[in-house]
Order: sequence, then C-alpha cells, then structure tokens
Amino acid sequence: MSTVNTVGLCCVLCQKKAQIQDTLYVCPACGGNLSVQYDMDRIRRTWPRKDLDESRDFTHWRYAPLLPVRGRIDDPPVGWTPLVNAPKLAQELGLKRLSIKDDGKNPSASFKDRASSVALLRALDIGRDLVTGASTGNAASATAVLAAALGVKTRIFVPKTAPRAKIAQLLTFGAQVLAVDGTYDQAFDLCLEATRRFGWYNRNTGYNPYTREGKKTVSFEILEQLDWQVPDLVVVPVGDGNIISGVWKGFVEFQKLGFVDRTPRLLAVQAEGSAAIVKAAAGDGTIKAVDGNTVADSISVSLPRDGDAAVQAIRESDGFGITVSDDAILAAIGEVARGSGVFGEPAAVTSWAGLKAATARGLVKSEWHVVMLITGNGLKDVASAMKVAGEPTTIPADPAILDTLFAGR
Repeated sequence: MSTVNTVGLCCVLCQKKAQIQDTLYVCPACGGNLSVQYDMDRIRRTWPRKDLDESRDFTHWRYAPLLPVRGRIDDPPVGWTPLVNAPKLAQELGLKRLSIKDDGKNPSASFKDRASSVALLRALDIGRDLVTGASTGNAASATAVLAAALGVKTRIFVPKTAPRAKIAQLLTFGAQVLAVDGTYDQAFDLCLEATRRFGWYNRNTGYNPYTREGKKTVSFEILEQLDWQVPDLVVVPVGDGNIISGVWKGFVEFQKLGFVDRTPRLLAVQAEGSAAIVKAAAGDGTIKAVDGNTVADSISVSLPRDGDAAVQAIRESDGFGITVSDDAILAAIGEVARGSGVFGEPAAVTSWAGLKAATARGLVKSEWHVVMLITGNGLKDVASAMKVAGEPTTIPADPAILDTLFAGR
C-alpha cells in the first residue's frame, strides 16, 4: 500500500511538522495549509523510473508510491489526459513549441477529478461515507461523479450563480446540492461550519491537504508524455491557488527522485477581478482579499484558500504572474478551439489569454517549450461560449433558400 510512504504533514506557512490524523486538515500551530510529506529515500530505492516506463496503467494511479491513500478508483479512469501539440497557436505567438494538457478529458470533464479521487479515497480510508465540499461547480461535479462510483454520499455547497451545466452534473450523479445565496467564499465558510458541527468529511480545496496530492499528478504525466524532457514554462489558470501549488509539488517531487534534473518556470494567470495571488506574488507575498468578480466562475475567488502555497510555487519556480480581462478570457474560448481543437471553459482558457499577454510583454522567450493547462471542458459553461460564438442562422425548410444564401459563392 502506498500509505507506507507517507511520513507526516508540514505546514506551508510555519514549516512545523504534524502527524497524519483522521480529523486534521490545517496546521494545529498556526492554521496554515498542510502539505503531505513522503519518505523520498525509500521511494527512490523501491520505485525506479523504469517501472513507469514499463507500466501499462494509463491512469494517475500509476503514481501510487507518491499518493497518500490505499487502493484506487478503477472506473471511471482518472488522469493520463492527452497532451496536445498546438503548432498553429505556437506559430501565432512565435514560440518554438506549445503543448496543451487537456484535462477536460477527465470523467467529469475537469482537472478536479484528480483531487476528488484522492480525497474520496482518504475519506474511505478513515471510515467516512459522507463527503462535503464547497465549489463553484467543477470540484463539486468531480466529487459527485466519483462518489457515485464508490457509493459515497455527497453534500455540496455552491453559489447559486454556478453554471447550470455544472449543477445538472451534480444532481444527475446524486449529490445533495445546497445553492447558497452568496459568493463562493461564503459557500466555503458555510461548508466549514457544517464540517465542524456534524463531522462530515471535508473535501474543500485549500483546506483538505489531500486535494493537492491528486493535482500534482498532472505534472508527473506531462514529464512522461514529453519523454522526460522538462518544459521551460507551464501556464496555469489560478483561482484559490491549489492547482498551481499542486503542479509545483509534482515537478519538485520528481526532481527529488532523480527522474528529471530540473523544474520548469510557472506562469500564474488570473482574471483582473480575481487576482489576489498574482498581486501578492508581485508584492510583499501577503494575500489580500479582492472582489473576486470574473466571468470565469471556476477561478472566481475573493480570498484564495491556498494562496500562500501558490505564491511560494510561483517564486520558487522563478516564475511570474499576469492578469487578463474578462473580454480576453471570453475571446480565448474560440481562439483555443480554432487553433488547437480543444474546447475549454472560461477558467481553462484563461491560460491562453495569459500566455498571449505575457508573450506580448516580452516575458516569454521564443525558444521556450511551453505547456498550457486547459482545466475544464467548454461544455461546462455553454452560456459563456455562446457570448462569443454567436447564434446560428435560422433558415426556412425550403431548398430555395440554398440558392439565395450560397449560389455564386
């Protein structure tokens, strides 16, 4: 079992160590977020890179020695999403190479399946059969989809403004959905209070340390899919900060094992109205609340719950952050789709809007190989896609209209 490789937890703020306990989510000393620690020496001795090269397990459970749970979820399969070469988009920006990691191909059509799969198994490991969480939609959908396969009950808090497609997913897979008349941050706080009162297992991103463990597997996959060639820059859309902190943890852990000899820079992209992490990384490092308003619901956060770890990831990677407008985000939906064949929701294509902006400012070198994360499928938020795609042309069911429209063209 992979649990033999965990040695404890470490606070990302005060660096104090803590033992793994059933009900421990945050640092008992300062309240900071915790990070799962592993016996890297033991893993290095018992898990050579050739084991991965020979593995035929094309899910993220191939990385079991670096996951803090027993067992796995075989169906639906999570991870090993395609890495799509995007030469047309690379040419547009004058880049040597651009690859897109399309996590919209996961079972619930989002990156969040990685986190939910690990959090749900952790819940089962400690004997819990009801999982709660707060989400703008994707984390909740991922939890509901995988919980249905495991027979675990889910009770989800979402802001009532969450896209209908995501609400439909939740209800279809049997989650009890509590639509909060407020923001994501208010839904998050209400979910924490429910956890305190009733003892439900809490999957909240930026609170439960096991979500980061699932998210880091995307970095493992990128390295394998590039035949162990480390990209120069990885572009990450950022909301509460848990994805980018997980991405960094993955690259660092594979470097510690000697699987690669370096790590990439990270580019954190946030919407202008929800840019607490980018502002902190460029400033004194302190996370300060913002209004959180953006069309990209999945990264709409006032007070990022994993902001400190995200700032650390940006700085430790010698990376940087950038903000983009909602107009640029919406335009990116069609630009990515037509340029690569990948359909992303607003939060997902924020990475492309940010890469464009960073390239225009001379922050990205033309000789770099860039990998861009697309974290959710465009069908998650059809209303936003239609804002830029427009409406179809309505015609009568009369063959004569064909000549009117197309004769002579």
